Amino acid sequence: MDMKITQALLDDLTAKAKVSPRLRMNLDLRDTDEDTSQRMLNAIEPGSPLPIHRHQNTSETVVCLRGRLVEEYYDELERICTDRIELSPNGPVVALNIPAGQWHTVQALESGTVILEMKNGKYEPISDVDILK
Repeated sequence: MDMKITQALLDDLTAKAKVSPRLRMNLDLRDTDEDTSQRMLNAIEPGSPLPIHRHQNTSETVVCLRGRLVEEYYDELERICTDRIELSPNGPVVALNIPAGQWHTVQALESGTVILEMKNGKYEPISDVDILK
């Protein structure tokens, strides 16, 4: 299936994120439910609550298509932020590969921020043991 990721598509996803209670909206890019990859667009508005979490069995690649965001890494033992990496399409960092098991969260710094997220394997909801409390 041929799918073009256009500015109009990103505008529509952002409009949906702005009215969502979570202030974010994603679009699944997999070909079928049986597709064993995870690929999605995620429109994230400033203030969107995203817990500090990890993916134990897969790395995660994040590409900033538009807007600005900061990816934060956390230490499990001390529960403190150990690194903050800003991503933007025209900045020094446009994409990031987050290692498997790394505690992290993301915060949109601008309205209209959209990222492309990719992980290995089928989608698995984040379990309680993978949320840093």
